[in-house]
Amino acid sequence: MKSLFDQTQWAGMKLKNRVIRSATYDGLADESGHMTEELFRVYENLAKGGVGTIITGLTYVSDREEPIPRQMGIYNDSFIDEYKKLTEMSHQYDAKIILQIACLGSQTSPRPNVKVMWGPSAIEDLFYKTIPQAMTAQDILFVQSAFADAAFRAKEAEFDGVQMHVAHGYLLSKFLTPYYNRRTDCYGGSIENRARMVLETYQAIREKVGPEYPVLIKINCEDFMEQGMTFADCKYVCKELTKLGVNAIEISGGVPSSMPDIGTVRKIKAEQESYFKHYAAEIAQEIRVPVILVGGNRNITSLTEFLNKTSVEYIALSRPLICESNLINRWQSGEHDSVKCVSCNKCFRLGGTRCIFNSK
Repeated sequence: MKSLFDQTQWAGMKLKNRVIRSATYDGLADESGHMTEELFRVYENLAKGGVGTIITGLTYVSDREEPIPRQMGIYNDSFIDEYKKLTEMSHQYDAKIILQIACLGSQTSPRPNVKVMWGPSAIEDLFYKTIPQAMTAQDILFVQSAFADAAFRAKEAEFDGVQMHVAHGYLLSKFLTPYYNRRTDCYGGSIENRARMVLETYQAIREKVGPEYPVLIKINCEDFMEQGMTFADCKYVCKELTKLGVNAIEISGGVPSSMPDIGTVRKIKAEQESYFKHYAAEIAQEIRVPVILVGGNRNITSLTEFLNKTSVEYIALSRPLICESNLINRWQSGEHDSVKCVSCNKCFRLGGTRCIFNSK
């Protein structure tokens, strides 16, 4: 019988449990994307709190684009030594730590003197109301190289792996979405073409970091919008990445412009917990790499039951750990009370991601 607290091993990593902290925008880096003491403490509390694997907030791979305010960066070698302190700390608590790497594309608020804003096509973002420039072939190669270089820096900083962010409407996700990808070249049209950017970026990373270094992907099951990426599209990409050697796939869903109440971050009622579980379970049946379920995971009893009824191997949490970084230690000690997080979504705000109940 599977438990959340099983010790497991995959891609050369020994994990102390099946619980993963899903990548979360922290908003606590400095203006150049570098670590701060407050950000370091966030990760130290997570590592001390018992989570087996931490996936960092999204880090931007190129400083040509405008980041989200106080977003973490990995766009040059100056980050390597400070991130080594982060990985060393995490390993002291026997927690693995994986760097999430991303390009924002058009998902940033318009500001004066904004830097480049990339997109598969020059289509206005339905939520941010920004219009990116359609990427040229040279832009595509540059971004693919930027992801590869970022992954290599992560390896140098002794992260246990990297996760490509291919979800939630960021740049790589936009390539998969017919509404935003109107290209007529080999990167647009059929899912085989729309997936090309993701698959080539993965291959560029793999060539840079070698065959053994863990590379994960986070992907939408669906976009939940008209002319969005479908579940069939998702399954195609997951299967192609599996053929190429991806080490794990985290199943999420939605974009900022998703239909109401079925997007990425939802308020949760008991019957709506683990809202991507059916998608994750189906994909786990069809591919041979570990699948991670994220999205509304709250109840240890129902999560344990889900692990044992499906082929999904790992459970990821975000908001409950923002509220209660010691949650996993509490669960493992036998205290299985409901999580303190009420899914109000007020933790995500300018000035840093913090639970309002923990604010001083």
